[in-house]
Amino acid sequence: MADIPGYIRACLQTGKLAFVAILVSGGIVLQILACALYDNWWPMLTAIMYVLLPMPLLFFAGSDTSSLFSESSSGWVDASKFLTGASAIGSIAIPAILKHADVIGWGAVGLQLASYFVFVLAIVCYIRMNDDDDGYSLF
Repeated sequence: MADIPGYIRACLQTGKLAFVAILVSGGIVLQILACALYDNWWPMLTAIMYVLLPMPLLFFAGSDTSSLFSESSSGWVDASKFLTGASAIGSIAIPAILKHADVIGWGAVGLQLASYFVFVLAIVCYIRMNDDDDGYSLF
């Protein structure tokens, strides 16, 4: 893609960033709808997990995302992968536990899980957007 002018590359990069922003906004809307539609704010507990989810990666893995997809001999990177995985499972488990305790309904569980998967899609798109060599393709 070396023959694409710089201003078109900048426009494509801005479009990809806008797409990720729309995904994150959609996830937030689904999160709030899961609480507001059913007049029960207990599902907002998963927002705590969304805040805690990137913390191990920020503290232990640094800014190098390539270490997340490769085998590492570093104990800190392995610990960050474990803690991030535990937080991700917690984001799914909290709505399931709340439903099991009959605190929330099936509709709220569905919206919570939809919100989670929209956030995961946004994270994957963001990582893929920053890993591009040519800066052109999203997937």
